[in-house]
Amino acid sequence: MPVKILVRYGEIALKGKNRSRFEKQLRQNLTGAVQDYGAEVTKMQGRFMISGPEENRDQIMERVSKVFGVVSLSEVEEAALDIGEIKQLALEMTGQLAAAKKEFRIETRRANKQFPFPSPEVNRILGAHLQEHYPHLTVDLDHPTFTLAVEISYDRAYLYLDRVEGPGGLPVGISGRGLLLLSGGIDSPVAGWLSLKRGLALEALHFHSFPFTSQRSQEKAVDLCRKLGAGSGRIVLHMINMAAIQKELRAKCPEDMGIILLRRMMLRLAEKLSAGRGLQALVTGESLGQVASQTLESIAVTEKATGMLILRPLLGMDKTEIVDKALEIETYDISIRPYEDCCTLFVPQNPLTRPKLEAVENHEKKLDLEPLLEQAMASLETVQVKR
Repeated sequence: MPVKILVRYGEIALKGKNRSRFEKQLRQNLTGAVQDYGAEVTKMQGRFMISGPEENRDQIMERVSKVFGVVSLSEVEEAALDIGEIKQLALEMTGQLAAAKKEFRIETRRANKQFPFPSPEVNRILGAHLQEHYPHLTVDLDHPTFTLAVEISYDRAYLYLDRVEGPGGLPVGISGRGLLLLSGGIDSPVAGWLSLKRGLALEALHFHSFPFTSQRSQEKAVDLCRKLGAGSGRIVLHMINMAAIQKELRAKCPEDMGIILLRRMMLRLAEKLSAGRGLQALVTGESLGQVASQTLESIAVTEKATGMLILRPLLGMDKTEIVDKALEIETYDISIRPYEDCCTLFVPQNPLTRPKLEAVENHEKKLDLEPLLEQAMASLETVQVKR
C-alpha cells in the first residue's frame, strides 16, 4: 500500500485572486522535494496529497516537513464516503491508543458539504462508537491524550492521529530572487532562512581571503547552503576572493575605516554579480548595534555604495533570538566551527563606529576601484549546492 501524506498550508489560503499562483508554486516545490522517492503530489480542496512508496515514508515526511509554505502534514488512512466504513477505520486506527489512554477528542473538517453528516455530527458518531468499544474513554476537548482527526473530501474520507509541523511561510520563488551575503557566522544563515520563509528564492555569495585564510570558510559556506537548501531544493553558491582588495585597503586607507570600506566593496561586487544573475535584492545578516560596523551611521554609509534594495531580516533581533533560531534551523553547529573570516582577518583595534560618508568617499578616491573590482570578479567560483 502506498503511503499517503496530507499537506496543509495556511497563509496561502488568504491570497484571494492570487491564491492559485501561490498554490502552483507550492505544488512545484513539493514535487521537487519528493520526486526522488517516487512520490506524486495532487491538489485537493485547500490541501495537497502526497502518495509514495511505503518504504520511503520517512524520507518523504522529512523532505516535506522542510518545505516553506507547509504548515503541517500527517500520514493518513482513507475510507469511502460512508459513515459505517469511517467508523470501522476509526476503531482500527485507535485500537492500541484507546486501550492505553483515557481522554480523547474527535476533530472533523468537512470540505465536502454534500456529505450527509455535518462535522459536529461526525464527531458525535465516532466518539460514541469508540466509547461503545472502550467504555473507559472520556471526551476531553481541552486536554485529550489523543486526537483522531477526520477530513471529509470530495472523493474519500481521510483519518489521522499525528501532525508534524512544517516551517510555514510562503513557497520559495513566489516573492522574487535575492542574493544572500553569507559570511559563515551565525547571523547570515538565519537571515537567509527567514528570507526563504517569505518566499524569496536565494543565491548566496561568500567572500574569502585565501591564502590569508584557509579553505575552511568556503567549506562552511557549502555546508550552510546545504542546510538552507533543505527547504528550497538547492542554493547556488558564489565565492569571491577579497585578498587583493584587503591588501590595497590596508596599504592606502586608515585602519579604523577598513571594515566600512571593505563592506562597501562587498556590496559593489554583490551588485555586479546580481546584475548578471537577474537578482533583485541583497540579503544581509546585519542586526542594529550588534557590532561596530552595524551602528545606524555605519549601515547608512555602507549601503550608499550600491543602489540595490538591501533586506535585513535580523535588524530588530538580539543575539539570543538569533542564536535560538540558528539552533532551531540546525545551522548553529556549522556556524561556530572555527575559521578565519575575511572581515575579522584585519579587524582594527578601534574600528570607526560613526563614519562620515564624505570622509569615506575621499579615501576611496585613493583606490583604483574598477580594476580592483574586476580582479575580484575574475576570482568568482560558482557551485550548485543541493539539499
